[in-house]
Amino acid sequence: MNYKLTIIVPVYNEEDNLERVEAELSNYLKIASIPTCVLFVNDGSKDNSQTMIEAICDRNKAFDYLLFKENRGLSAAIKAGFDHTDTELVGYIDSDLQTSPEDFNILLEHINDNELVTGVRADRKDSFVKNMSSKIANGIRRAFTKDGMDDTGCPLKIIKTDYAKRIPMFRGLHRFLPAMIMLQNGRVTQVPVRHFPRIAGTAKFGLWNRLLGPLMDCFAYLWMKKKYINYEVAKTSK
Repeated sequence: MNYKLTIIVPVYNEEDNLERVEAELSNYLKIASIPTCVLFVNDGSKDNSQTMIEAICDRNKAFDYLLFKENRGLSAAIKAGFDHTDTELVGYIDSDLQTSPEDFNILLEHINDNELVTGVRADRKDSFVKNMSSKIANGIRRAFTKDGMDDTGCPLKIIKTDYAKRIPMFRGLHRFLPAMIMLQNGRVTQVPVRHFPRIAGTAKFGLWNRLLGPLMDCFAYLWMKKKYINYEVAKTSK
């Protein structure tokens, strides 16, 4: 199969969600606007997630997986997915399925004119504390990065793979994907997508992760922006 899009699905202790992940992604592959495959990245889960992932991949030829030796965090899982993708486009969705794979087709409508398309969660189904902390964190990030994005934490994105592979690795990466594409002079845009309540499993981010963590990461981003090397090759003998 000549796949055009790889969907990365980071997994950490999501055994209660994986059957639904398989069902929804399998259904999406049937209606995807371009040929699409799935890559699970198991971030060192300690529950039954890996056994379930292997069974899912055995049943579905378009599904593959990576398994970390130990838990390394969401940013590492996303970066590993980028590194192991060989399709021209790479997408990302959380295994909690608070966004719908079907909305990848909405993002794909805009990818020809952009290097990254990110969802914006409309009518969020989260708690008041989670919504407010996310709004504050997004405001802090926008002030530092000037990326103009309203919801970089939305777990539904599509990126041109050659740009994704050039993103340098650091903890907290997932909050700065649009800004990192802009450092490469790439074009970014945001599109409203649906949002759903978490049905199973538990959230992996608390108040610290949503507020103080992103603030510290902003200073790391400013340092990286100052030191970032960007170049284009005009001509080569090969």
